[in-house]
Amino acid sequence: MQHIHKNIKVLRQRAGLTQLELAKSCDFSRSMIAGYETHTQPTLSAIIKLSEVLSIPADVLLKKDLSIWTEHDFVKLNMIGQDYAKGEKTRILATSVTESNEDRVEMVPDKASAGYLQAYTDPEFISKLPAINLPMLTKNKKYRAFQVSGDSMPPLKHNDWVVCSYVENWLMLKDGDKYVCVTDKEGIVLKTVYNKTKEDKGFLMVSSNPFYKPFYIEPLEIREVWRVEWWFTNSIE
Repeated sequence: MQHIHKNIKVLRQRAGLTQLELAKSCDFSRSMIAGYETHTQPTLSAIIKLSEVLSIPADVLLKKDLSIWTEHDFVKLNMIGQDYAKGEKTRILATSVTESNEDRVEMVPDKASAGYLQAYTDPEFISKLPAINLPMLTKNKKYRAFQVSGDSMPPLKHNDWVVCSYVENWLMLKDGDKYVCVTDKEGIVLKTVYNKTKEDKGFLMVSSNPFYKPFYIEPLEIREVWRVEWWFTNSIE
């Protein structure tokens, strides 16, 4: 933790943010950021939030002295991103279980997506999500359902549901398959995904609807990846 104060300041300045701007991005007060940059030790939840907003692994934020890093050192963060994508860096998957200790298939309605982005690591939040029982699902995977928003992925329609399995190693995803990605900047996105990390471009996100242009997301901007296994249309809210 000895480098945490100056690291927050270095990363904030590199991002061209004022203390107030960083505070708003984290849902903190400006005085909290000022304290973190000088003497106050941030909580674990604050460290996780700062690592997300500043796009840097939490262990780097805590252990490395970023004030002496060169531009080349920051470029090498892409390599760290590769390890992160493999699941070799700390990630937290919050889950909930039934009274018989079986995994619930939690449902994330579109109206809960903003809350999910803020609390996806919070077991209490996850436990309060509605859940469904799907007997055809295998027992060796963790599943979660997400409600489709918008018209970018036909034949899926707005308010349809996709049932997905959790992906630990993102570099093993199958090009051309559909995935739900929980991201810092784009929110929760459902796209056809292609792995372009070997070309230093990140993951290519492609919509079925040609009106929407493809875009790239860097590994360090992603928080969770879920592979679409099933989809269905209904009116569950």
